[in-house]
Amino acid sequence: MAVGAMRAPWSSGPFFGQCDRAVPDAESAVQSAAATGNAPVLPDLLAQIPADEQIRSVGGDGAYDTKKRHAAIAERDAEAVIPVRRNGRTWKEDGPGPAARNETLRAIKRLGRTIWKKWGGYHRRRLVETKMHCFKLLGQRVMARTFDRQITELKVRAAILNRFSQSVHPTPSAWRSNIK
Repeated sequence: MAVGAMRAPWSSGPFFGQCDRAVPDAESAVQSAAATGNAPVLPDLLAQIPADEQIRSVGGDGAYDTKKRHAAIAERDAEAVIPVRRNGRTWKEDGPGPAARNETLRAIKRLGRTIWKKWGGYHRRRLVETKMHCFKLLGQRVMARTFDRQITELKVRAAILNRFSQSVHPTPSAWRSNIK
């Protein structure tokens, strides 16, 4: 997504969607350089979520299949739902991140990639992709000119989108309270 009225040297980063609910909320966002891919900012995204808040799983595509990303996910005691690249080999198990990744590799070899994706919940990331599409429908460009104001604008958009999602898809407890 282009930032500012003219092409700026940075673009909006990805969102970490909490997929434990039927409709994921944007939990954190990072403004990153346009040349930076999504995977390198994953530790920054995870750091924005309070340490006392449990993260069950973190999903991503093959670009997230790196030791640094798996270590960041394991540090938060979350499950990495990241497919191993097609030419992937086992890693030296020097921590919890590589151990979980090697287990994923063994499961993919044993079950096949398609079955692993269904079994492992990989297809839940489509909910986050859909949420990101809705986020982009709020505007393809950021209107603010300064970097700090651009970050604020993106956070406001995320809050609006989360609020809209909650009003359209209330939680089951909200349904019960409205039935009375």
